[in-house]
Amino acid sequence: MARDAPGQNGTETERKLPNLVTIVGRGVPSNYEITVDGEIEMMNADHREEATIISGGTVEGSIEVGVQRYRFSGQMANVRLVDWNGIEAPDSPSTPAVNIEYGAAKR
Repeated sequence: MARDAPGQNGTETERKLPNLVTIVGRGVPSNYEITVDGEIEMMNADHREEATIISGGTVEGSIEVGVQRYRFSGQMANVRLVDWNGIEAPDSPSTPAVNIEYGAAKR
């Protein structure tokens, strides 16, 4: 396993994908689609089980409870959230909460 050079902040992935988006389930099955104008990668999970990466910049997945995190480069282009009834945010209070943090690797 390679180590970062002394004095550098963050891992190679954090430098390549410096931004963070967090999806928080609210106890109701929901679907989401995230599109960025760069690349996006799921953190700490097997994307084949938890989400489907459609292309380098788009992720589609589902969540009921818990947290799913993605690192990405570029800017957020679109976030679409839909609850189990097909009602989109912000009309449904059951859709997941989304937090977007730019420059998350700089901590």
